[in-house]
Parts: sequence; structure tokens; C-alpha cells
Amino acid sequence: MEPLIISVAVTGGEHGREATPHLPITPEEIARSAHEAYEAGAAIVHVHVRDDDGVPGHFLERYRFVMDYLGERCDMIVNLTTDPGGIVEGDARFRSLDLSPELATLDAGTMQAPTGDRIVEGSLPFLRRLAGRMLETGTKPELEIFHSGMIRTCLQLAEEGLLEPPLYFQFVLGAAGYAPGIPGELLGLLGQIPPRSPWSVAGIGRASVAMTMMGIMLGGHVRVGLEDQVYYRRGELATSNAQLVARAVRLAGEFGRPVAGPGEARELLGLVDGPPAR
Repeated sequence: MEPLIISVAVTGGEHGREATPHLPITPEEIARSAHEAYEAGAAIVHVHVRDDDGVPGHFLERYRFVMDYLGERCDMIVNLTTDPGGIVEGDARFRSLDLSPELATLDAGTMQAPTGDRIVEGSLPFLRRLAGRMLETGTKPELEIFHSGMIRTCLQLAEEGLLEPPLYFQFVLGAAGYAPGIPGELLGLLGQIPPRSPWSVAGIGRASVAMTMMGIMLGGHVRVGLEDQVYYRRGELATSNAQLVARAVRLAGEFGRPVAGPGEARELLGLVDGPPAR
């Protein structure tokens, strides 16, 4: 099997320190946590940022701090969110792309946020504008898939020339109200994507370990981190993002899969230009 790409979602845009005291909040904490996860084996970091009160949003100077911090220390791939959470709506969600990240998320449909207090827009006109902006900035979309209908939307955008192959699918399974984090669901989704498409899976909450094992076993890639799971095991909070990455590395070893560094990950995902100059 090809090397395993481990992505780490270090903080997210939904829960805060009420869920776990170990969640990084400040730019410095987020950057340090990402670098620790890199040293543990993560090739990609999925970045949200927050204000001083822990409220998520698009704060370009904070994104830039994280990107510069990592760029000075390693070649980790930075994947910025286009849904920071909170009150950022409409085309204002594109602001993170002003920094031309190598990767950025594209949530491929309209969704209800996990907290139930807002709707995340994903209409086809909106997604066309978002995909078009990514083409302008040279950013590869990470296609976040919460149910099978989102795959069909991505294939339509590809047919329209707004998404370029290889399409990179990130399955997010186990979120409330969406596709469950069970093996049969993942297998069904895999049958609907184009051949040789790179893909990754994240299990939310209690689905995390099972989906990590499935991703490793089936030849895909995996995402872990405190955005997706705050518990390491039942009743025991994870102490850091690096701890969750280290477990994925150990599981990969049990299945005989080497772990990809950022350079190998760029090759596997078609990020041919490499990291942006700083």
C-alpha cells in the first residue's frame, strides 16, 4: 500500500474549552499544537483560528501567524478552512483563500452546524463561486463529504471544469444528522468516487478509532484531532493533538503502512508546486 497521509484537525470551529481544557485557542497554541502533531507524524494540518475569547472566525493575521510559524520550522501542508464557524457567512467565507493555502476545505453541500444554531451554506451557485476562487488562488480543494449526495455535487463541479483531478475526498462520518461512522457507510461512499481518487476519512467522536482503522486498512488516508474527538478512550480526555496522531501512527505500523511525510503527501495529492514561498 502507498504511504498513509495523516491530517490533524487541531481546534475546529464548534466546541471550545467547555468540551476539553486541552483545546488550543490562541494562534500560538494552535501553531505549537500543529508542530507537535507534525513531529508525531502528521503531514497536513487543518486550521481554524479564533479570537481572544475563543470565538472562531476568519482572522487573516492569525492564519498568517500559524502558516509562518510552521513554515519556519517544517514543511507541513496547511489546509485552511472556508467555514470558520460563528457568524461568517456568504462569500466572506472565502477570505482564508486570500493567503493562497495549498489546501482548503470545500464542504460540498448545505448543512446544519453540529450545534444546530446555524446553517452552513452549500448551494450550487455558492460552491461554484468557491471552487472558482480556489482555481484563482491555486488552492486544491479538500472535498468534505458528509453524505453521498455531496459526491454527486463534486462530480458535477468537476464536469463543469471547476474542480481539477485528482479530486481529493475527505469523508467526515459520525457527525450528528449525517452519514454514520460505520464500515458499511464508508464502503458505500468509496464505490461512488472516481477511480484512483485520493481519499481520507475522519470519524467523529466515538467513531474515530474505527474509521482510522478502516482508512488505514483500505488504503486511504486519515484525519484525527481535537476538532473531531476530545476523548482518547471512553472516559479519558485526549491530552493533545499529538497524542491522537501518535495513535494513528501506531495503528499504521500494525497494518504495515509507512507514514507519509509532507513531500510524499504532496505527490499523492497532486500538489505539484510544493509549499508556498515565505
